[in-house]
Amino acid sequence: MPKTPEEWLKQAAYDIKTAEVMFENKRYIYAIFMCHLSVEKVLKGLYAQKFNKIPPKTHNLIYLVEKIKIDLSDELYDFIFTLNGVSIPTRYPDEIDRMRKNYNKNKAKALLEKSKEALKWLKAKLKK
Repeated sequence: MPKTPEEWLKQAAYDIKTAEVMFENKRYIYAIFMCHLSVEKVLKGLYAQKFNKIPPKTHNLIYLVEKIKIDLSDELYDFIFTLNGVSIPTRYPDEIDRMRKNYNKNKAKALLEKSKEALKWLKAKLKK
């Protein structure tokens, strides 16, 4: 049975809380990964709402945005593009020391804060 848009939203909320826990425990790579997953789930909820079917099995946020045809501000689109770009190295890391350097506290904090803003905006689009 396909997940309802509301179920995607609940899971996205759970994932962003997990991102916060990872950040607080200095697991910055996983905090960023969970930010991506949270935004992905809200987008999949919007997809499910719009098309009344199971979203595609993809992690590509830009693909989902384009499929849904959601009108994003340039700033929000740029953020989602950035978050989409960091999902590959955080999902499939190859050298942990380089990852820790590239995805440090400051970068993780910025991505976490922007993810929360994006989620708030995207959630508002659900059920409109």
